[in-house]
Amino acid sequence: MLIQNLGRQPYAHTLDAMRAFTEARTPDTPDEIWLVEHPPVFTQGLSGKAEHVLDAGGIAVVPTNRGGQVTYHGPGQVVAYPLIDLKRLGIYVKEYVYRLESAVLKVLQAQGVTGHRLAGAPGIYVRLDDPFGHAALSGPMPATDPFRGLGKIAALGIKVSRHCTYHGVSLNVAMDLSPFSRINPCGYAGLVTVDLATLGVPADWAAVATLLGERLATQFLPRSA
Repeated sequence: MLIQNLGRQPYAHTLDAMRAFTEARTPDTPDEIWLVEHPPVFTQGLSGKAEHVLDAGGIAVVPTNRGGQVTYHGPGQVVAYPLIDLKRLGIYVKEYVYRLESAVLKVLQAQGVTGHRLAGAPGIYVRLDDPFGHAALSGPMPATDPFRGLGKIAALGIKVSRHCTYHGVSLNVAMDLSPFSRINPCGYAGLVTVDLATLGVPADWAAVATLLGERLATQFLPRSA
């Protein structure tokens, strides 16, 4: 599997490139993982509602064909775009999402941070009061405040076309988090967003990107590997 670190790339350019790759690929096309960092941009998923963008503040809002609601991409965030043939791998979307989250959990673990899944809310979360503790979340979370005590550190949004994936997962490393206050992240009002730097982890973008690429590649090795 080819892992490409593409560095800083405009969002719209990357989206066009992912679509073109996916439309042109054949059953024999090798899978790839693209690692990028985007200039500031809000992206709106297919389920996105305009009211979840509270104040764009001059940052472009780009409609996309991925699932989910609105999120923010910006410098200091690693965005990984796995371009995976699910049919060839022999898995379905639910398993694909689980493996995306598993890769992020392993990257966080390498930084000493304990990530958590939350039922019904794709992505990875950390305990704000104890991001390094190993206790599991005790659920179910209260319906009136499902994110109480949690901060979101990684977001997912995917598209599957002819059994092939694009879009992907973003992991917050060391970024200006203030744009998240201008939206309801992923459609949830008041959801706290954090990064590794906020948690006191002095992680380097390039190092985290490399590790995330490696962990994702391991998740998507073919069965015969």
